[in-house]
Amino acid sequence: MKINENLKKYIEENIFPSYSRNDSAHDLNHIKYVIDRSLKFANEVKDINYDMVYTVAAYHDIGHYIDPKNHEKVSADMLLKDKNLNQFFNKEQIKIMSEAVQDHRASSKEEPRNIYGKIVSSADRNTLIDVVLKRTYNYRIKHNPEFTLDEIIEDSIQHIKNKFGKSGYATEKMYFNDLDYQKFLNNVSILVEDEETFKKEFLKANNLI
Repeated sequence: MKINENLKKYIEENIFPSYSRNDSAHDLNHIKYVIDRSLKFANEVKDINYDMVYTVAAYHDIGHYIDPKNHEKVSADMLLKDKNLNQFFNKEQIKIMSEAVQDHRASSKEEPRNIYGKIVSSADRNTLIDVVLKRTYNYRIKHNPEFTLDEIIEDSIQHIKNKFGKSGYATEKMYFNDLDYQKFLNNVSILVEDEETFKKEFLKANNLI
């Protein structure tokens, strides 16, 4: 596995800096995490193009600061319109990568249209409970500043149940065997069934105690 060095240089110098505009859940640390996991999953796919895998992962959240609720479409469009990618990929490859970015969200009702979308969608799954607890808190502080702490906790536990619980939408459409993610889902399922323990861990993760 070897990524084109000129492609990496272009993305590191021109794409990565844009992630400073995103919130902490979609920042450059997250992007590097998804890149690493994407390349790991790509090893399981015959005749995969690692440059395409790398690029999809690098662009998948780039438009989040512009429109969080529709960031997958914004990010896909930004990749599609980036003429600098023409020196590394043909038109069909760029189209495939754009579709993969647009299809990556776990909440999407449809399956990704291609293997690159399945790779980045799977790689985009967080495997650390503390990260989830911090993200849910920060999102509610930003978007629901009128909430009391008890309301934040109540809303957070419901969101996590809906996403990661036994029938949560993020438990589906995982296209690679990932023991870390399976362990994470099991631990989350246990945590959300015990509200007192959840509250304690939530407060601890967000430095509220």
